[in-house]
Amino acid sequence: VQLQASGGGLVQTGGSLRLSCAASGRTFSRYAVGWFRQAPGKEREFVAAIGWRVGGTVYQDSVKGRFTISRDNTQNTVYLQMNSLKPEDTAVYYCAADSAGIPYNSGSRYDYWGQGTQVTVSS
Repeated sequence: VQLQASGGGLVQTGGSLRLSCAASGRTFSRYAVGWFRQAPGKEREFVAAIGWRVGGTVYQDSVKGRFTISRDNTQNTVYLQMNSLKPEDTAVYYCAADSAGIPYNSGSRYDYWGQGTQVTVSS
C-alpha cells in the first residue's frame, strides 16, 4: 500500500482544512487508517483513526468535536476534516495504514506511512 497525504496549508485560528490520504491497493477497504502529527521539537502524536468497519473511529481527546475522520473506499481515500483549528494544531500531519483493520492509537501498529503534509494555524 502506498499512501499520499495532501490538503495541508496555512489557515487562521478558527479556520478549517480537509486533509486527504489517497491509497493504492485493491484491499485498502480492509485497512485501518490513522492520522498522526508532529510539531517541531515534539514527538509524533496520534490524532485520529478509522477502522475498516463502519463506525470504528478513535480520536485524541484534544481534537474530539473539532476533527472528523471518514473514508470513501470507492475512492481509496480517507479524510480528516479539521474545524475550529488552533495554533497548537500546527504540525506536519501523516497518514498511516494498518493491515489488521483496527484503528490503533499507536504509530507502532501501522505498517505503511505516507509523506507528511504541513498544517500551519496562525494566531
